[in-house]
Amino acid sequence: RPEFLNRIDEVIVFHELSTDEIVEIVDLMTKRVAEQLEGQGIGLELTPAAKSFLADKGYDPTLGARPLRRAIQQYVEDPLSERILWKEFRVGETVVVDVEDGEVVFRSIQGLEPPPVELAGAGPTT
Repeated sequence: RPEFLNRIDEVIVFHELSTDEIVEIVDLMTKRVAEQLEGQGIGLELTPAAKSFLADKGYDPTLGARPLRRAIQQYVEDPLSERILWKEFRVGETVVVDVEDGEVVFRSIQGLEPPPVELAGAGPTT
């Protein structure tokens, strides 16, 4: 034991994350998903209720925010992927993720401009 303690240079104290900090982590993690969807011409927005829901489901006082990745995948990415495969959401729509009666719901609204399409071999003309 003394030999082990001699090898420790510093002690760093980690404080429990606040709810606001967890919601910020949700924003960072869902930003990657939103960027992937934008590449397909579909937007993604999460309501404050959805962010709080994910923060609640994905935070463990012992593990911190580690389970958050799994919660986002379980409640947003997987169900959304299935809905996109079944053509419930199309190019030019924005998917709004919300929570109703303790369940995650997805709605679509119009309004995302599709990304410009570059044709192969179509260079600038001079």
